[in-house]
Amino acid sequence: MGAMTVHNIASASGHGTMVGVSTFIPSSPLALAEQIATLSGSFPSVAVVAIDGPDCAQPSRLAELVGTAVESRNRPSAVVSLHDYVRPASLRYEFGHEDTLSYRTIWFDYPALDREVITAARTKRAFLPKLWDEPTDRSARSTRIPVHERAVIVIAGPMLLGRGLEFDVSVRLDMSEPAMRRHTPEADLWTVEALLEHRSEVSEEVDFEVRYDHPARPAVRSRQ
Repeated sequence: MGAMTVHNIASASGHGTMVGVSTFIPSSPLALAEQIATLSGSFPSVAVVAIDGPDCAQPSRLAELVGTAVESRNRPSAVVSLHDYVRPASLRYEFGHEDTLSYRTIWFDYPALDREVITAARTKRAFLPKLWDEPTDRSARSTRIPVHERAVIVIAGPMLLGRGLEFDVSVRLDMSEPAMRRHTPEADLWTVEALLEHRSEVSEEVDFEVRYDHPARPAVRSRQ
């Protein structure tokens, strides 16, 4: 399950630059977060970052590290979990509890994420941190949070890429099928097939391609 964290979203300033590489370089979670934060800080106004990864990769953990690194550069940040933008259970389970097509296409409300977070942060300088509470299956009843003109918003969750969403910085956490099966709870193993199918159909370039079979020892390739 996801959670939204706000890091001084309505204040601060600062930016940085990044030198990229074309091969995979051994890294660490903190070093990777610093790289992402540096690139995010190069944008003069609101920047939206995608950290695309299966739940077993715990992309929200990396997102939190990025948020902290962004703040160390005197820019405000917020972290939004895709699990706070799930659709109601009645829609998710309409075709069964283990329907892979449903998981890929209707499980998460990507259009609402676009409308209430990505677009709203840029055009309205406010965003809705949470739309739906997954554990209780009720509306989250969140209030909009003001966005500083130079804020960095980090969105974490599965299958974010390939949806036509406009991210300023994109990160893909790639896990092999064996690694995904090792780290995924038995009750959720049915999602692995859906995740692999989606990944095979997405061809868009990313800013950071990360080999993530061992999250404590990622290998990173950057196109910057």
